[in-house]
Amino acid sequence: MRLVGPNGEQVGIVRIEDALRLAQEADLDLVEVAATARPPVCKLMDFGKYKYETAQKARESRRNQTNTVIKEMKLRPKIDPHDYETKKGHVVRFLRAGDKVKITIMFRGREQSRPELGFRLLQRLAEDVSELGFVESSPRQDGRNMIMVLGPHKKKSEARVDVEADKAKRKAEREAEEQAERAERAEQAQAHEAERAAGSTKKPKGPADNLDPE
Repeated sequence: MRLVGPNGEQVGIVRIEDALRLAQEADLDLVEVAATARPPVCKLMDFGKYKYETAQKARESRRNQTNTVIKEMKLRPKIDPHDYETKKGHVVRFLRAGDKVKITIMFRGREQSRPELGFRLLQRLAEDVSELGFVESSPRQDGRNMIMVLGPHKKKSEARVDVEADKAKRKAEREAEEQAERAERAEQAQAHEAERAAGSTKKPKGPADNLDPE
């Protein structure tokens, strides 16, 4: 059998009796890692520790694994500017979080004869959010609706890191502002105390102070 040491070093081809003896002397386990190799490959390791670390990595991988989420935003072809900015804000938030966004333009009545209105609106929206997302599925007619899918530039896991970093930054800024406010209030209180102390040390005027020296 070919034996590999606990740190990955090549021990060489040894008899199984010698490998078992080395494992016992090092207080390690002898684990077969490549049974189909010729000769088979075994490694000296702490098998209990290996299983624990493998389980930890598996849990970490599951925690970081993210499912693709598609959000949906519906607009009318003749949407007013205020509503457009509100809807665009939602799309920005979704893309920033690493989610895909399905944009649906809903045509009603005579609007169905003007598909170019929806197409121009989708183009405008795609350009407005181009820093955060890209057109994954170009605009297409679907019955009385027109649909476009935007994909985020960043993966969900990367977006999550950025969101956490933004939260930490905002928290630090709030704490700095609160500290500055507390320091300012303390300075004002000290100044007030100093003024009051200075006022109390002034000698009050008595009757003798008002007499004419002549």
